[in-house]
Formats: sequence, structure tokens, C-alpha cells
Amino acid sequence: MNKELATTLFESLASGVRLEVFRLLVKHTPNGLVVGEIANALAVPPTNLSFHLKAMAYAGLVTVTQEGRFQRYRANLSVMQSLIDYLTAECCAGQPDCCFDTSEVTCASTD
Repeated sequence: MNKELATTLFESLASGVRLEVFRLLVKHTPNGLVVGEIANALAVPPTNLSFHLKAMAYAGLVTVTQEGRFQRYRANLSVMQSLIDYLTAECCAGQPDCCFDTSEVTCASTD
């Protein structure tokens, strides 16, 4: 992951609709949802939703598979995990294991 890709991902999630779509798709991993199911669940018009899904697919946040006349969308969890890893890589002076549960890990002080 690099800064440019991380920025693209954050820009894609900056919309409230896109954030809710991603969270909904995470709940429906690994099967994903078709556009109509997403639209119904979030009460978003399908034409408006298509715009958001296209942007998310371009950024790599979601994958899309054609199933007959439907398109099934899935959250791209590996991209999201890469983004989380990128954000936490320098945590605790490069010791990210120390950031999450300090009760089990002894970490060197950076003072």
C-alpha cells in the first residue's frame, strides 16, 4: 500500500452512502449482494447507488461479478486490511503489536 492508494480509498469512503454500502457488504461477506438488495437495505435509489458502486469498484473497495442480468458486489476485505496495515505500520514506534493489547506484550519505550 502506498500513500496514493490510501488517499484514493479514503476519498472513496468519504461519502456517507459509500461508507454504509461498504459496511453492509462486510456484513454479507462472502456472498455479497446485488444492487437491488443494497438499494432496498439502504433505501437508496438504484440509479444513485450505481454511481457510488462504480466509484467504489474503481477504487478497489468492492469487487463485482456479473450473474446473468445482475451484478453482485462484495467488500474487498483484503484491500481494507491492507489499508489498516498501512495506517498502523508505524504505530508505537514501528511496533504495532504494542498498540492493541499492552497487557501481554512488553514494548520498548521511545523516550
